[in-house]
Amino acid sequence: MFTDSIKNGPQNATHRSLYHALGLTQEELSRPLVGIVNSYNEIVPGHMNIDKIVEAVKKGVLLAGGTPIEFPAIAVCDGIAMGHVGMKYSLVTRDLIADSTECMVMAHGFDALVMIPNCDKNVPGLLMAAARLNKPTVFVSGGPMLAGHVGDGKTSLSSMFEAVGKFNAGKITEEELEDYACKVCPTCGSCSGMYTANSMNCLTEALGMGLRGNGTIPAVYSRRLELAKHAGMAVMDMLNKGITALDIMTEKAFMNALTVDMALGCSTNSMLHLPAIAHECGIKLDLTIANNMSAKTPNLCHLAPAGRTYMEQLDEAGGVWAVMKELTKKGLINTDCMTVTGKTVGENLENVRNLDPETIRPVENPYSETGGIAVLRGNLAPDGAVVKRSAVVPEMLVHEGPARVFDSEEEAQAAINAGQINPGDVVVIRYEGPKGGPGMREMLNPTSAIMGMGLGSSVALITDGRFSGATRGACIGHVSPEAASGGMIGVVEEGDIISIDIPANKLELKVPEDVLAERMKNFVPKTKELSGYLKRYAAMVGSGASGAIINK
Repeated sequence: MFTDSIKNGPQNATHRSLYHALGLTQEELSRPLVGIVNSYNEIVPGHMNIDKIVEAVKKGVLLAGGTPIEFPAIAVCDGIAMGHVGMKYSLVTRDLIADSTECMVMAHGFDALVMIPNCDKNVPGLLMAAARLNKPTVFVSGGPMLAGHVGDGKTSLSSMFEAVGKFNAGKITEEELEDYACKVCPTCGSCSGMYTANSMNCLTEALGMGLRGNGTIPAVYSRRLELAKHAGMAVMDMLNKGITALDIMTEKAFMNALTVDMALGCSTNSMLHLPAIAHECGIKLDLTIANNMSAKTPNLCHLAPAGRTYMEQLDEAGGVWAVMKELTKKGLINTDCMTVTGKTVGENLENVRNLDPETIRPVENPYSETGGIAVLRGNLAPDGAVVKRSAVVPEMLVHEGPARVFDSEEEAQAAINAGQINPGDVVVIRYEGPKGGPGMREMLNPTSAIMGMGLGSSVALITDGRFSGATRGACIGHVSPEAASGGMIGVVEEGDIISIDIPANKLELKVPEDVLAERMKNFVPKTKELSGYLKRYAAMVGSGASGAIINK
């Protein structure tokens, strides 16, 4: 055990004195020290229950002969941060979480780790840290919330944002809007659709870093506490067997995660996070792989916002493992990958069944023969742009229309609210990328306003920023290079015709080449006065096309 080198012997008596200051007994110090890094706080709904998960994990570690010691990680609620300057501070926390966790573990020398994230940037941030630290590590999330109910239908956070659009369009009253506000998020947990948090927690299972149900068991179910206890036991088993994070997060494991991503119809943010996590594992994950994977992977699930099923239904249907079992029928899953169970993927899936073919379509009857995410390229996005294809209505898969150009989310939102966007338009929001934002804001407000106003089947949005996992419609993000880095999106002018062909993976600005060349020659990107962490982040962050990785 690593901690033996800092716990035992006369030369480490000083260390022992500080362990005793914590109230640790000699018996506890004789066991492996297991770090329980968790993001409990009282501001993020997906994290307010994590203190209960922590206690359950500790019991599991104790039952299996370890000594659990917890320490915190920060977390931002993307929903609360949405639509104002706070969203600039969301993506940037991914690297803060990874860096601070690395510091805590290396400074205190834990033997193994259980990581307890839930929402958005915590999951990839802690996976990045797990890769750097390469210790026996198990993930167990706080779990998704249950779907809400307004009238006769189930709802989720995306329903709330779209309700605001309906209110602004005069389609519902203020009283009806408040009814949504009180009912769409009825419990603690990560929001109930296949948004970024649930996408990443599900993909943690696909990577092999979480036990079955990590991504799908609802936060309020007692099964979540049982799962947490088993996670504590599992990490001790990994320690005894010498299995570490990089034994699990291999190139084949990332191919499994991408495949499951396509089958589930995950958030487009997975195209930021998977490359960043892979980078920490020493693996290059290029966006071009996504289209190749999508071409051969059927889309089996349409969870909100793409459809009317929710995380609790995916859990009842058999969860992520049931999706993976369906994919094995086409040979799309690498079954020899090691997992935190101490068994291979193939061994884990032996007795798994799809319990609900409506929620998880069989591979013989998919929603589509291609995956839920597409990467588009063309003169407007030579390095790529990302769209959640499974959440685009059929009539918008191919679209051509005039550009409506805005240099910030706020400008675009004001125009949408004022009724200045017309059917057929292509809304362009730039200077919202990793460097230009900075922080690559999610823009659920404008996308939801478009949907709520009834323009979802006639208006497209493109941006060098990103969209929430709750976004649906022809919303194309991560346009790279971004405007702040001199990308073509920076020279789009009002009225330019933009052509979108999602099945063909094309995004083109239909302006003569000589005109574009002249515009690019004279183009000087706009800059912003920055201070604090955002100033450092903007100076160091790389392209969204490669995961917005900090250039170290």
